[in-house]
Amino acid sequence: MRVLVTGHKGYIGSVLTPMLVDDGHEVVGLDVDLYKSCLYGNLPIEYPCLTKDIRDVEASDLSGFEAIIHLAGLSNDPLGDLNPDLTYEINHAASVGLAKAAKKMGVRRFLFSSSCSNYGSSGADFIDESAPFRPVTPYAKSKVMVEADLAKLADSKFSPIILRNATAYGMSPKLRFDLVLNNLVAWAYTTGSIFLKSDGTPWRPIVHIEDISCAFIAMLNAPLDLVHNQAFNVGRAEENYQVYQLAELVKEVMPDCRIEFADNAGPDKRCYRVDCSKIASTLPEFKPKWNARDGIMELLSAFKANGLALDDFEGSRYKRVDHIKKLLQKGRLDTSLRWNESG
Repeated sequence: MRVLVTGHKGYIGSVLTPMLVDDGHEVVGLDVDLYKSCLYGNLPIEYPCLTKDIRDVEASDLSGFEAIIHLAGLSNDPLGDLNPDLTYEINHAASVGLAKAAKKMGVRRFLFSSSCSNYGSSGADFIDESAPFRPVTPYAKSKVMVEADLAKLADSKFSPIILRNATAYGMSPKLRFDLVLNNLVAWAYTTGSIFLKSDGTPWRPIVHIEDISCAFIAMLNAPLDLVHNQAFNVGRAEENYQVYQLAELVKEVMPDCRIEFADNAGPDKRCYRVDCSKIASTLPEFKPKWNARDGIMELLSAFKANGLALDDFEGSRYKRVDHIKKLLQKGRLDTSLRWNESG
């Protein structure tokens, strides 16, 4: 299948793209490359790509594709809070514009990377895809808005498919440390302290980026009547944790470390515990392989092999919002988050 992957140079995209190629798909990327200086470990493989902002995509750019995997956007809550209007412009309006252009050009499948953060303040009870949305941030609200508009576009010739990913973790050439498990392991490795910025009570489902990638591949290969215009929580029910439980797992792997809380640590409104049985029953070939303990071991091994210092992961290189702020301060991005000519 000929597939366009937006955001193919990002945290998930740089892992997913080679897996798609290995699965036999012809892949073209589309990425504005905001994080080109944020490499960690091995260099990512280069693939044919369009260097283009998703706000600028034209229908003609999508000619000949059988499917689109749409990952691109402002990628987390802090970045979404930086400028909510831009979050809605990029994450919502541009995503819907991309879908409309895809439909116009006869692209059959449109796989949208949504988020379990849509469930927001749902509490400790298990919830499935039918649960009401309770988003608490512009990032999550933008995802909810896209889902609603994609459903309106669905018809016999255009199949939107929604993947609500649990909180990602794991190694990537475009590593992020603003994700809960990645962050806890990085603190432990560099300081000996497993540092919690909340009180540790909120529930989070987590999922390795390789398992997210496998879910996208499974959706590409699935019969359309099984997945057409449907949403799927991506993860495993047993991989729901309270944040302090993740901290305790890190301590089990790194027993010389201690668990500490920030002085202002308090409850987090984002709390949700997610049932992932729908994807397992619909697509039994999707078999997630990772769990939190294995992810901790993978991250620890990578930090030992490549080196990591506190200034690295708490600085602007690997925290998305701080990286964008630095590019803005240096004038490399304009206020609309587009590259200046010197960018």
